[in-house]
Amino acid sequence: MSLAPSAQLGTATSADVVIVGSGVMGAATAWWLTRLQPGLKVILVESDTAYEKASSSLSASSIRQQFTCPVNIRLSQYGIAFLREAEQHLGLPDHSVALGLQEPGYLYLAQEDQAAAMQTAHQIHKEAGADVALLGPEALRLRYPWLNVDDVALGSLGLSGEGWFDGPALHQAFLKKGMSQGVQRLHDRVVGMDHTASQVTGVRLASGGTLRCGQVVNAAGAWAGEVAAMAGVVLPVEGARRTVFVLSCPEPLAHCPLLIDPSGWWLRPEGRFLIMGAEPLHTQPGLPLEPDWSEWNDEQWASLAHRIPALAALRVERAWAGYYEMNTFDHNAVIGPHPMLRNLYFINGFSGHGMQHAAGAGLALAEWMLLGASQTIAVDDLGFERLAQNRPLRELQVIG
Repeated sequence: MSLAPSAQLGTATSADVVIVGSGVMGAATAWWLTRLQPGLKVILVESDTAYEKASSSLSASSIRQQFTCPVNIRLSQYGIAFLREAEQHLGLPDHSVALGLQEPGYLYLAQEDQAAAMQTAHQIHKEAGADVALLGPEALRLRYPWLNVDDVALGSLGLSGEGWFDGPALHQAFLKKGMSQGVQRLHDRVVGMDHTASQVTGVRLASGGTLRCGQVVNAAGAWAGEVAAMAGVVLPVEGARRTVFVLSCPEPLAHCPLLIDPSGWWLRPEGRFLIMGAEPLHTQPGLPLEPDWSEWNDEQWASLAHRIPALAALRVERAWAGYYEMNTFDHNAVIGPHPMLRNLYFINGFSGHGMQHAAGAGLALAEWMLLGASQTIAVDDLGFERLAQNRPLRELQVIG
């Protein structure tokens, strides 16, 4: 099943809900809205309908329970349950949903000076119900003989509910199922918003028209800060480029989890290859979506080969770059309404963990919009008010 053609301006001049951006957050929100309230007129406005620059297409698409903010663990717990039953939720008669979900876990490694922080994080994980174990060096050697842990004091392994999946397939499934429920996608670009002191009344389009709206959702990903500014709102979200390298290794790494090294790089299997990334060398916002090959250097290679000796013989096959939609305030999502413009809603700033949280975040926002509060998953901690009150909710386990 291919996506239905995008709507043209002449066919739509108003909507109950206008969603700016149809990446995975916009698509998930639209699907939930029309599932919870059939007949609701929802229009997704998207300028990049090929999703060539969308984080939804360029994500490494992994899921974990190991966060330091309980709200993120709740979203992941909902997310893994949804992914396991994606066909039931999103399948169509002529379009099955195959996400290739694998759950080998995440393995964080800590050196001696990082062990206390890992133990503190572990307590948060266990209190939130995450299936996570702390392993010492000997247990790590027994489980992963290919892993060098001579300088490792502790490892934190997700025993279930952590792994990776086909994120672009999830995104497309949300879009297709939503459009089968009546969601429209308009191929256009939002260039402005008409608003009073208390509400947004319309969104202005590059094509020259205006869409009148009852509610507006900012789901613009890495460009969310620019969209918020159209309504006079400061939203500290920007595109933070990350490069992913595709590696080949001559030796198999049995039962390899998603590995996070104490030095900051991460690595996981992807088919017959490995993919990896690290903290960027260049951090200016909105850098071109081109791989930063300066991040692949002798120091990086040596670090990989130290941790996994088989990688001394690795080969770099290719690389790609995508954006984290980085919330520079506290590295956490912003979900919910603006405190003054009450019909303007946000689902932004996931800072690298958006794909895994899309199902739960979309549900939370849809409930907020339709029912006045999120009822299934408590996400109040992620509300916009914390920005205005300078009250950061810092997520400490941000990868890369």
